[in-house]
Formats: sequence, C-alpha cells, structure tokens
Amino acid sequence: MPNEETKRLVGAKFFCSLGLACLKRIAPARDGLRVLCAPFTISQMNRRDFLATVPLALAASTIPVSEMFAEPAAANENAGEQGSAATPALQSKTSGASAAHDLDFATALDAAEAIRTKKVSSVELTQRMFARIDHYNPQLNVFAYQLREDALAQAKAADAALAQGKSLKVFHGVPITVKESFAVAGHPCTWGFPPLRDSKAPKNSDVVEHLLSDAGAVLLGATNVPVALADWQSYNPIYGQTNNPWDVKRTPGGSSGGSAAGLAAGLGYLSVGSDIGGSIRVPSHFCGLFGHKPTLDLVSTIGQLPGGNPGLPDFSTLLAVAGPLARSAQDLLAALRVLGGPTAWDAKAWKWQMPEPRARSLKDFRVGYVIDDPIAPPTPEVKALLENTIERLGRVGAKMKQGWPEGLKPAELLANYQFMLEAFLYSTAPPEEQERLRKTAGGMLADKNSGALSSFAGWQQQNLRRLAYRAQWQGYFNQVDVFLSPVAFTAAFPHDHSEPQDQRSIATSAGPRHYMDMLNWIAPATLTGCPATAAPVGRTPQGLPVGIQIMGPYWEDATPITFADLLAKEMGGFVPPPGYSDVK
Repeated sequence: MPNEETKRLVGAKFFCSLGLACLKRIAPARDGLRVLCAPFTISQMNRRDFLATVPLALAASTIPVSEMFAEPAAANENAGEQGSAATPALQSKTSGASAAHDLDFATALDAAEAIRTKKVSSVELTQRMFARIDHYNPQLNVFAYQLREDALAQAKAADAALAQGKSLKVFHGVPITVKESFAVAGHPCTWGFPPLRDSKAPKNSDVVEHLLSDAGAVLLGATNVPVALADWQSYNPIYGQTNNPWDVKRTPGGSSGGSAAGLAAGLGYLSVGSDIGGSIRVPSHFCGLFGHKPTLDLVSTIGQLPGGNPGLPDFSTLLAVAGPLARSAQDLLAALRVLGGPTAWDAKAWKWQMPEPRARSLKDFRVGYVIDDPIAPPTPEVKALLENTIERLGRVGAKMKQGWPEGLKPAELLANYQFMLEAFLYSTAPPEEQERLRKTAGGMLADKNSGALSSFAGWQQQNLRRLAYRAQWQGYFNQVDVFLSPVAFTAAFPHDHSEPQDQRSIATSAGPRHYMDMLNWIAPATLTGCPATAAPVGRTPQGLPVGIQIMGPYWEDATPITFADLLAKEMGGFVPPPGYSDVK
C-alpha cells in the first residue's frame, strides 16, 4: 500500500511535471481562453498566486504555500559544486588529454566510440568536462549540483569494464547531465522550491536509472530549472539564473534551460529534460540544439516529482513527456531507444520497438508545413530562416505541402488543450483548494469552456475531441511524413524576471509581443501526443540560433528525428557558440 506521503503526492504528479513551461500561460488572453483557479483570465494572474492554487503545493507534502514561494535574499552561490570540491583544470599533455580536448563538442555517440576504441578514457573525458565546467559554469550557472566524486568513480568503473573486455552499452563512459526535476538517489530534487533545498531523493528516477544502468553513461550532475518548471527562462531562488551561451544576457529557455545551456557550451554530451509547454523544444531552439518531445508516455516519468518521490505508475496527464536534448539527431535516436518502452509491471506484458523512419533521404520525404500564422507570427529574422529552410528542402526534391491539415482551426485546438489541462489541475487539487476555488472563482469555473467543474460526461466529450485531433493529424500523416512549423515566434529573448509573469512582453524587431504567445506553436504536438523534434536551421543577424519544429506521426518517433538528422546535413546542424573553446 502506498504511504500517506505518496498518496498526497500522486495528486500532484505531472500537474506541471515533465517540463511545464506553460502552466500559467496556456493561451493568450486575446483568444478568450481562460485558466482555472482564478476569477480572471490568465493574463491578469500573478504567477505565484496561480501556482498556489494548483496541486504542486501539495507535491511538497506538508510545506505551506507561503513557505513554498519564500525567496531567500540570494541564490546559493555554491549550488553548482554541491557536495564536492572543484576539479582543477587539466594540465596534462598526454595523448589522452589531447583527445579529450578534441572531443569538447563531439556528439555523445562519437565520444562513446572514442572511449570504446581507447582514444580517450572515460576518466580523461570526465575530468575534461569538469575542467570546462570550472572555466565556463561561473558565467552560465548551468548546474543545480555536480556529482564529481560519483562521476569519477563511474568513469573509473567504465574504464575497468572496457579493460576487462566486458560488453559495452551505447553511451559507455560518456559524461552526461539530467534536469534537476528527475530524482537522483540521495540528492536534491527541488523544482526550484526553497523548502526542498535539502531534500534527498529516495531512489533514482526511471530516466536516471536508464541512463546509468542501460546506457552506461557517467552522470556529471543536475541542471538548473525555473520554479515549478514553469517558465521559458531558468531561474529560481535556490540556484539562481542560468544564462544562454550565445548571449549571457538572454535566456537559454525553460524549463530545461540548464540542460540546453550546458550542451551548447560543451559541458556534457547529452541531457534529458521534460516538455508539456515546449520545455525541451524551446531551449533547443534558443541554444541551437536538437531536442525531442517523444510520443506521449513513451518515456517513463516515474521519479519526476518535487522531492524526488517516485509517485505511482500508470498515471498520465495525457499531455506531458520526458525526452533527450543533444548536439546531434543521431544522439536523440540512440537515447530514445534506451529511455523508451514499458516499465514496472507493464514490462511483463509487452515490449516496445521503435518503428523505422518513413524515409532515409530528404527527397523521399513528404513535408507539410506552416511557418506563419496569426496564432503567433514569427519575427522577420526567424521567418527568413524558416523560409530559407523550406526553399532548400524544395530544391533537394522533398515533396512540399503548405497549410494546416484540412479543416483544422488552431484556436479551437488551443481551447481543447486548455480545457483538458484545467480539468486535470482542478481534479487533482486537494479538497480544501477546490472548495476555496469554488468560492472565489465560481463564475469562471462554471464557464462552459472551463474544464474545472466539468461533469465526467463533459470531460469525456472534450477528451474525445482531443483524440479526434490526434486522429485528424494521423489522417494528415497519410498525406505527409512530417509537419514543419516554428518552435517559437522569436529567438532567445533577454532575461525578464518581472511579475506577474503572464503580463510580460517580449521586445522584437516587429514590436512587443505577448509573453504567452510562446506557447502557441508547440500546442498541436502536445495535445495530440505526437512526437516533435526541434532542429537548428541557422542564426539571426544578431547571431542567435533558430530552430524548426518537426512533428511526426504518433509512435513514429524515428521519422522526425531522422528528418532532423538529414536536415542537419543540408543546413549545418549544431555549431558551437563563440568563446567556448579556450580551455587548454
């Protein structure tokens, strides 16, 4: 039987779990869409007031909401080196050290091959990463905590296994990171909440267990997140602000921003984040990386709760996922093969095998696309790069088809997404919160477009609509293999910690834009559960990376990832930011 703490936590599981970079910004107020738990629209709502009404407060067990959002005078300056001393920069001039230097921006698979062929040892590569972290992390603040002693012990074990001729796993000895929201046994899993600063996860999350046991990787540490995983920026009162390596005055994205910043700066070879409102896709777009939002529930999210509690198996928000970020699409595919598939008792009954990609050359792909739409028109510099991508695809022979699936109305899709999320949030709130909301926000909750007080019959109608959208997209994927769209309307924007969050605006070359418009392009893949890959396609005149979103058919994750890999060969793929190659 689950204990009382687990029972309390399960109600909060995934309310913004798996990367809710959208919880407070589900849809622009101008669309007339509403958010539960307040007597006014989301654009009028204070972020902390909103979070205080939803069940994440419960996820921290008995922590009062007032304490949950108490902000210390300053972030923990030593958070990045928690529990261990710094490793000095490498001084060795051995061939192994030289090889490690040459691998600073290699792919995870190339790093694994270098270890396998003994061009470099896992220890040398791990030491090299910590030397780079010592040099660059002070200006970026990528890490919530580092695991130096554990990582070096794992690296030594990896080298010993290689020397003994043991069977090697796909990322054997490769130094990687993981988002702080995934439990690592014995270490904090705070989600940015100050009362959880000293929390210790009871066991590894499924994601971490897969990375260590099934992939053979070396875990360098955990990367920074926004409070509650609920922003397209990555800052919190415990660990401070993470900066974008392309311009430290700008956000790396959120909520997997620490993971993205670290990969772009060469501080690890792979990371795993989470996504319900673009939390993998937006940071990848902002930092020039590849990131993959998998098919719904393909990757287990057991152990991704505040405090690191495992929660209960088989629960799904019907929206949120966990997935990899990397410097190459091939790394995404290799990581997903390790991370995906059934767990717990499900694994006794069925096995998962990723379907082969629909095509293996760009000219053989049927490509649908929309790169401009009133839901969130891209800025001129972003649009130019996306148009260039579409033009080049046409030149290489891809079969291009412009427009949304026939009959699709994006605003109605967003409304369905809003309803489903509201219903989930309200239904999993504790009874006392539900009662308070009925008294303070009764009019809004009773709105026919709100999911909060919906009957089961009303909810089921909306759920069937959600499934109808999936069926509509699946029908569309009989005509095309992938669908291209912006990840977001803008490249990385300057840091902005103003409150309330939902009233922020983003300055662009075309004028100020509503902060909540960041959500709109990611909604179709999230609502339908279809996979979507972000891939870099160039840089703006200001030198900021821009990505494109590649949505694929349900369960066919290899199709958008393979397309991203082929696109990289045409467009150039990942390019390191300037100024991150001077560690000797």
